[in-house]
Amino acid sequence: MPNYYDVLGIPRNADAREIRQAFRKLARQHHPDVNPGDKTAEGKFKLINEAHTVLSETDSRRKYDRYGDNWAQADQLDQAAAQARRQPTGPTTFSWSAPSREAPPSATSGGAGTSGGGGNIFEQLFRNIGQDIRRPASTPTTEYPVALTLEEAFQGATRVMELTGDRRIEVKIPPGVDNASKVHIPAGGGKDAGFNLVVSVRPHPTFQRKGRDLYREIDVSLEDAILGAEVTVPTLSGRVALTIPPETQNGQRFRMARQGMPGLNQPGVRGDLYTTVKVVLPTGLTAEEKEFIRRLKESRASRGG
Repeated sequence: MPNYYDVLGIPRNADAREIRQAFRKLARQHHPDVNPGDKTAEGKFKLINEAHTVLSETDSRRKYDRYGDNWAQADQLDQAAAQARRQPTGPTTFSWSAPSREAPPSATSGGAGTSGGGGNIFEQLFRNIGQDIRRPASTPTTEYPVALTLEEAFQGATRVMELTGDRRIEVKIPPGVDNASKVHIPAGGGKDAGFNLVVSVRPHPTFQRKGRDLYREIDVSLEDAILGAEVTVPTLSGRVALTIPPETQNGQRFRMARQGMPGLNQPGVRGDLYTTVKVVLPTGLTAEEKEFIRRLKESRASRGG
């Protein structure tokens, strides 16, 4: 995979302003709407977006600088290495789900088992130090509903659960959960099967979610739609620049790579954000502006436009 710094043409010590400027320049140059039918430009534009997404966020940039192409697995690599240091010999059980204060839980979606099957980079790490990874068993006995906002589902959330016997436990819900996702909390003492948190995500006033992808609309003025512009689109992780090419039509949709929801137990995997343009017609036009539009209409009609 190409180096993201090379993709944007910036040094490794570039600051946020330099990253943003390089991205905007290259995005305008390689945007698919500016290069219709050019598959090379389309692939380049996608790679530019990926590089900007990773390097513009402090946390993902730190992970990329440390692990390179494996930056998306940084959290799991750090956790695996920490376990290896604590238990240098003998078998161990590794879970990459959300922890609680009393016990390490595992997150599943729709009741499926925890991810982390054989053949991945983490198993290779453990094999190299003579350890074994085994999938933790879960036998839920009780289920508790938990409602989250979309922002909490994006970032992860913490809840304090009140259990029987006036017992309280703080649990962490991992990023990427969706409706009907389950977070299994094992019993602290191992005397019972623990319980499940059954997640529901509340509807959001701006974003619609379909799996890992998000959808939203943005208002664009008539003049910006005609002439083209660069607009700022609020996302769940911050504001992102979007280039609106000249003569953009009402209802036209733009894909913003890796600006969607994270994958459950896959923090480096992100869906896309699809932004639909809603052209806003001007109001309160002056007589001069109306006359200008009238002349434009006549000009277009005279040449069959």
